[in-house]
Amino acid sequence: MTLNLALCAAIAAAMLISLMAGKVWIPLEDWASGDARWPIIAELRLPRTVLAVLVGAALGLSGAVMQGYLRNPLADPGLFGVSAGAALGAVISLYFGYASAGWLLPGFALAGAAATMAVLALIVGRSGSIVIFTLAGVIVSSVAGSLTALAISLAPTPFVTAQIVTWLMGALTDRSWDDVRLALPLIGVGMAVLAVTAPTLDVLTLGESAARSMGVDPRRLQALVVIGVALCVGASVATAGVIGFVGLIVPHLVRPFVGNRPSAVLLPSALAGALVLLVADSLVRAMPTVSELRLGIAMSMLGGPFFLVLLIRMRRTLA
Repeated sequence: MTLNLALCAAIAAAMLISLMAGKVWIPLEDWASGDARWPIIAELRLPRTVLAVLVGAALGLSGAVMQGYLRNPLADPGLFGVSAGAALGAVISLYFGYASAGWLLPGFALAGAAATMAVLALIVGRSGSIVIFTLAGVIVSSVAGSLTALAISLAPTPFVTAQIVTWLMGALTDRSWDDVRLALPLIGVGMAVLAVTAPTLDVLTLGESAARSMGVDPRRLQALVVIGVALCVGASVATAGVIGFVGLIVPHLVRPFVGNRPSAVLLPSALAGALVLLVADSLVRAMPTVSELRLGIAMSMLGGPFFLVLLIRMRRTLA
């Protein structure tokens, strides 16, 4: 409880800094509707800040659920192939020139996430096996990644290629209240679905066979995890592009404070995910560069070394 309150306070402070930070620093005393810079806060920075909280919380919670469900500390939301499927959907819309047509790009991304869910369900069938499910996710992710690379190589113009590559880097640049209105209900429903899995994830730590003997329905749990992660990750990719490593890093940051019980990790992971993405987005905006560093690149630069340290620690533990 203390950790959750501390994270909430940190998020509030980070949101305040996010509204002030940027190429133009707008201090708190200048926040007035009559100030010429007020539209920058109300129409540009505020929706971007809210979206950072939503996307960060969605990815953090999805990562914690994935690690609890697969009982693998290296699992992340991208393992299901949902993010790759959503990215492929968005790339298709960019390839055919639909990027400027309002809601078509996020609509294609959500359709890609839904198609990934359908393919996973078709491959796994009624078995409910975690091993089969993981392998199916890897296959779907690989195929979606290959098709995305094919679209880039066959892009009709260099401009389309640049559009696709830039979007795949992930960013919250130029996001509006329309993006918030798209992401909020989908992420809200997805997080609610994932929260329902908390008690079952605790039982699953005893092993798949033991969980079955205690009344856990593996197919129901699998369906809840897939639907929840697909909604959270699909909406995140649809509005912000591909932002990696949040779901992998955040659960490891909170476990020293709350323990290894999956249900205890979920809420702190959501809050910490929101905080991490908020801070990262504020930093990339405040950096003295000619063009803004893409958020997806920044998270990869932070997440790569963290992932390496995690692997080294695991190797020492297993040695």
